[in-house]
Amino acid sequence: MIRFFNEDVPYKLPQKQATRQWLKQQAEVEGYVVGDLNYIFCSDEHVLQVNRDYLQHDYYTDIITFDQSEEEGKIEGDIFVSVDRVLDNASQLAITAEQEMRRVLAHGLLHLCGYGDKTDEEVAQMRAKEDEWLSRLAIPVK
Repeated sequence: MIRFFNEDVPYKLPQKQATRQWLKQQAEVEGYVVGDLNYIFCSDEHVLQVNRDYLQHDYYTDIITFDQSEEEGKIEGDIFVSVDRVLDNASQLAITAEQEMRRVLAHGLLHLCGYGDKTDEEVAQMRAKEDEWLSRLAIPVK
């Protein structure tokens, strides 16, 4: 089950059920089933504190993914999303916040599917997968 929570920001994801279905289908295309998956929408400061406390990183980021999968082929985890970063990135990229949020949601799940983003090659592969997933999005994005 895919759930969406708010930690310290009042963010409301449009079309939650359709988004759940899209994410679930994309994971299945990658060969995974989704178990318990939690997206936690929060502020820059909250994500920064999570980054410091659990990863010993002292910088802002749009997403932090914690893999809690225990079964082969079954995805479970917690994904912290900075709504502040998503809004800022959308503005800088001249796209809607909803478009950028969908990319970030896909990005977090792609991490749980085994895709990385530490090297230039991994970043290119991650971006291509995000684009592929977004091309199959049947939700009208504003």
